[in-house]
Amino acid sequence: MADVTSASIDRGAGTHEAEPPFEVFVERKPPGLLRRYFATQRHFIGLVFGGLISFVRTRPRNKRGFWFQWLRVLSWVVRPLTSSKYVGLTFPVQLRRRLEALGPTYIKLGQILSLREDILPRSITDELKKLLDRLPALRFERFVELIEEEVERPIDDVFSWVDETPIGSASIGQTHRARTLDGDEVVLKLVKPGIRRTIDRDVILLRILGRTLQVFLSRLQPKRVVDEFCEYTLREVDLLREADNAETFAANFRDDDEVVFPAIYRELSTRNLLTMEYLDGIKPNEPEAYSLSRDERDVLTDLGAGAIIQMLYQDGFFHADLHPGNLLILDGPRVGFVDLGMVGRFDDELRRNLLYYYYCLVMGDSENAARYLAALAEPVTGSDPKGFRREVEEISRRWHRNPTFQEYSMGQLILESVSRGARYHMYFPVELVLMVKAIVTFEGVGQILNPGFDVVEISKVHIGRIFAHQFSPLRIAREGLRGAPELVDALVKAPMLVTEGLRVLEQSTRQPRENPFSGIRATVFAGFLIVAGAIVAALGGPTWLWIVLFGAGVLIAVRRGG
Repeated sequence: MADVTSASIDRGAGTHEAEPPFEVFVERKPPGLLRRYFATQRHFIGLVFGGLISFVRTRPRNKRGFWFQWLRVLSWVVRPLTSSKYVGLTFPVQLRRRLEALGPTYIKLGQILSLREDILPRSITDELKKLLDRLPALRFERFVELIEEEVERPIDDVFSWVDETPIGSASIGQTHRARTLDGDEVVLKLVKPGIRRTIDRDVILLRILGRTLQVFLSRLQPKRVVDEFCEYTLREVDLLREADNAETFAANFRDDDEVVFPAIYRELSTRNLLTMEYLDGIKPNEPEAYSLSRDERDVLTDLGAGAIIQMLYQDGFFHADLHPGNLLILDGPRVGFVDLGMVGRFDDELRRNLLYYYYCLVMGDSENAARYLAALAEPVTGSDPKGFRREVEEISRRWHRNPTFQEYSMGQLILESVSRGARYHMYFPVELVLMVKAIVTFEGVGQILNPGFDVVEISKVHIGRIFAHQFSPLRIAREGLRGAPELVDALVKAPMLVTEGLRVLEQSTRQPRENPFSGIRATVFAGFLIVAGAIVAALGGPTWLWIVLFGAGVLIAVRRGG
């Protein structure tokens, strides 16, 4: 685990003077699992005690009942056991500062939790958004040593220049600009030493904590939230996965030269080092962006919205850590996406439901928008899907009366709708929350570049294109070919199954009975099921369906015959 000293890395020329220097990342041997466990428990227990003290201190007088007096006594008892630097703080501030004290893994956890307004109070998520995003950086000499270890040769044999000043230093990685011997401008991203081992140990402890909290706070689904976070973090710490993500995005947008992703230098990349193309552009919130012409800003707004809508609703593979710092305006104008370590994935069913939800939303169909959103949630104990649909429908209608960014943006609408899920015990997958973040980002960037732009009209154009692609005859034919092996197998087996089913049916109808009419209904029904199964198989219907129909028909016929 790394500690921070008061020293700082010298900043090179060309950096913004207003930015403070990076503090120094000091390498320490990662603590053992037991030691890390006690450190985590100390902060967790301290947070519980501090939260109790904060609750007693801020509780309104008119809500102080009999139990409050017992809580007040308990807060006096635990006060000496709570660090004085946390005692006077509100619970959200205590949570943020303790996460920062626990280090990179917990900072990352807090950043993910800041998005979960569907299950956490707004006071907590707003405070967690203030978590550090500018963390200690390695000294340049140590950075060079680690690069040489990864490429297994002297750095001068690979790069003609490496910038001494980091571009950024986050909880997991540190980035610098560099130039290859061939003259290519690149970015070097390095996983900080000891981070992977620390994260592995923290993941074990977090999963234990999540399962413990599940017993007491099942409504908030802590086990699932922790498991989702652990999965995303373990992916992000492997930089070869980020390389895969960049190449997947590039393939998805190979026909669109105006949406750019950095090329990957595979021969200079490992799990701990990623070498990628440097995209020379400006961020949409930098002053240079305001000097662009109105036409250029219109084009950029349309490109960004189209790219994000395609990621979400066509490809089902999207940038899950979108913010203005990860978007670039390139010459052309073109749009560039960087920092691709965290991605979201939708399976086909989830992607289709999200597509239908978003389509109904922008088309003004509030009733069906609420229905599709409710279908995305997983009900838990005590859930009320009908009540949730009614409230979301009302929120959507209210938004359609005044769909402006300043008053009530689309991102706010979706976020508020998802947030109501906690009230009705409806749990949404983390991918949906990440989708909301992407929409909020493109709305915010659109307003920066083109104040007053109509997100609904832009969305209608691109969502219509997605629908045209989704239901094109060629795509439907391709989707049908996915089941071709099962279809061929069903067609081969259909004659045999039909013959066998009819033979059993014929035998069953010839069996002597005390009452010749007693089994006629069952026999006819069995025959209907067998013939229906044959028709479904011949038409290429789902394999499970015709098997169920055949099986049920044959079973009824045999039982009646017996």
